[in-house]
Amino acid sequence: MATQLTVSAPGRICLFGEHQDYLGLPVITAAINLRIKIQGGLSRDDKVRIDCPDVGEYDAFSLFYPLRYSKERDYFKSTLNVLQRAGLDLKGGVDVVVRGTIPINSGTSSSSALVVAWSAFLLKMAGDERAVDPLKIAALAHAAEVLEFKEPGGMMDHYSSALGGVQFISFENGTQPEALPVQLGAFVLGDSREPKDTRGILARVKNGAQHGLRIMGRTIHVLSEDEIDAFRGQLSADQEKILRAQIIDRHITQVAVALMQTAPFDHAQFGHLLSKHQEQLRDGLGISTHKIDRMIDAAMAAGALGAKINGSGGGGCMFAYAPQYAERVAEAIARAGGKAYVIKVDEGVKMVENSM
Repeated sequence: MATQLTVSAPGRICLFGEHQDYLGLPVITAAINLRIKIQGGLSRDDKVRIDCPDVGEYDAFSLFYPLRYSKERDYFKSTLNVLQRAGLDLKGGVDVVVRGTIPINSGTSSSSALVVAWSAFLLKMAGDERAVDPLKIAALAHAAEVLEFKEPGGMMDHYSSALGGVQFISFENGTQPEALPVQLGAFVLGDSREPKDTRGILARVKNGAQHGLRIMGRTIHVLSEDEIDAFRGQLSADQEKILRAQIIDRHITQVAVALMQTAPFDHAQFGHLLSKHQEQLRDGLGISTHKIDRMIDAAMAAGALGAKINGSGGGGCMFAYAPQYAERVAEAIARAGGKAYVIKVDEGVKMVENSM
């Protein structure tokens, strides 16, 4: 009796704290109902066969560890290597079909959702008890996507995808996700179809912030704007602008957490905070684009309560909070040149097992 399994994991949007996690500041994320889905079961041999019809890719290889990587960010193999080193006891190969509705290279964490779903699938097929623990799935997925390739990056995306819902994630004493009980209405995700410039943005924004903090000998957790004034002349104009924006966004996230823990929930104030965050991302960090700005303006004119860019920036997606006028906002974003998706907050990784 071969067991067939379906595992899916969501993409995510970053509500508050964009470009703050790598400074050790908290973020607020929301899993969304655009997902990566993996369907399949054990094969009759030791081969892994992976069909990805959405992107026109197919791969097949035998399970001889350590698996050799055949391309950059070879996530299917890196996940198997990481899990095997962590004690995975898979009894044979697997045949799977991978499909998804998350826009690729858009800041909505399609790669993290893929690795979370693949990790959970393999753990479940091996009968591993870690398959029911989203925290352990997130940690293994982070190891497979980030640590295995020695890339910069935290666990925000993996926690958001594995746990689902709205998460407040603090990084001060180790990564600590906390589910927020807020009930949010509809969002509209707008894909600009402009490729992100993740490396270029991080090189400028992350390095600028970290270098400025080293000059001052301070951490971002307690830095004030008055202290930045005292170092004027030692900081570059870009460093000063970036750090001021980070301080303001730090405060916005603190206000947002309090708001999202208060009943009755103020949807209009939530939208206002999103837009205030966008002002700093656009004017302070300089990560927005002219097209995304036009999409945001169109969404607001159509009735959205707030909107911001999503992800590292330089392209990718924006989203608007539109609990009352989602379809109208989606049409406005499309007229401004984006691909629009009406989305809602969704659950984390989930599995459906079928015996054949």
